[in-house]
Amino acid sequence: MKVLKFGGTSVGSVENMSNVKSIINDGTKKVVVLSAMSGTTNQLVLISNYLASGNVKDAEVSINNLKQNYIGVIDDLLPHADLNKDVKRYVFSVFSNLTAIVSKPFSEGLGNAILAQGELLSTYMFNSYLKQEGVRAALLPALSFMCIDEFKEPDMAYIATQFEKTIKDSGDADIYITQGFICLDHVGEISNLQRGGSDYTATIIGAAIKAEEVQIWTDIDGMHNNDPRYVENTKAISHLSFDEAAELAYFGAKILHPQTVTPVRADSIPVRLKNTMMPDAHGTLISSKTSEKGVKAIAAKDNITAIKIKSARMLQAHGFLKKVFEIFETHKTAIDMITTSEVAVSLTIDDDKNLDKILGELEKIASIEVDKNQSIVCLVGHAVVNDRNTYKLFQILQDVKIRMISYGGSNNNISILINSKDKINTLQKLNTYLFERATA
Repeated sequence: MKVLKFGGTSVGSVENMSNVKSIINDGTKKVVVLSAMSGTTNQLVLISNYLASGNVKDAEVSINNLKQNYIGVIDDLLPHADLNKDVKRYVFSVFSNLTAIVSKPFSEGLGNAILAQGELLSTYMFNSYLKQEGVRAALLPALSFMCIDEFKEPDMAYIATQFEKTIKDSGDADIYITQGFICLDHVGEISNLQRGGSDYTATIIGAAIKAEEVQIWTDIDGMHNNDPRYVENTKAISHLSFDEAAELAYFGAKILHPQTVTPVRADSIPVRLKNTMMPDAHGTLISSKTSEKGVKAIAAKDNITAIKIKSARMLQAHGFLKKVFEIFETHKTAIDMITTSEVAVSLTIDDDKNLDKILGELEKIASIEVDKNQSIVCLVGHAVVNDRNTYKLFQILQDVKIRMISYGGSNNNISILINSKDKINTLQKLNTYLFERATA
């Protein structure tokens, strides 16, 4: 059985939902994971933020506006009177519940419950649409099997057992529809896998059922060799290894959630990236196989903070770096890049929520320099650090001020830290020298 995930754009209109139906309705059984309709999660985040700040009036207005949008979609999508009535009844109940909670004290759990409604709405609507079109479909509630532990990692044993039970209880069908993104936490409260988490849901399910393949369908034809938002004439990459894809996703390739390949790599379950609007295009295949050496793709990660920790007296002292790392561990802040010299260590973080607390503790043992508004540009490819053309990286960036370089920590990744204002220029230069001139 295959697992197919479709993003918000893919279910963002009646026409796109029809395209999805054509893709999945091929006579084979499959699990289909859906995101919320495009724009819905942003609106739910806005509603949640209004409630967090006590702005009940604007929250109620946003809830009503979103409800009206759904009513319009339902009328276009479901001319079948009984199905139309049933889905509207469900939608009204969802928005009535949202309206009812505006007077409740806001909490993280309440915010998570609000965000979960987008996927619940899209899957209920799409499941009804498939029934209208004569497709044998069943709706699987993700909250009955998708669970994360206290470390926010998927509880795979629980998921596999509960998913099997849930699919049996649903009855026989050709297409099993379920929600991406949402889950329960280790105490049974509604949580989520963070933005883009529907990709992660698909590969978690894929690993749980030992799927033949996991397909991620979006509005772009695979992973590109550079960011098409800033660079012209980028190309889809036909094949990536799990290691290459993981590096690109972590360092900014928006097409994939950073943890997407983690659940499936141990069982070598391939992941294929496809374009809903161009279903015949090859897309990108991610598997355990490796292909040619050298740089395959470039990605950039923004909102990076660089911290230089200087201590001429203590850096070489036994246990000093341990103390530094323990400070970040205490405040649950991950480190992306790190370099050391005789008297200083420089590192980067992408989560500055606890930055003031971290700096307060670091200043007790060293002097600190902080640079915000930084970006990590990462070059990824199999054995890239051993490729004879890697020297080009250092030639073409002679006009760009580089804050840090991470080289050799991974055979598949070279990362540089630059000021964010130089990011677009850097991506374009890299594209010209590494891809365009190489193929000219």
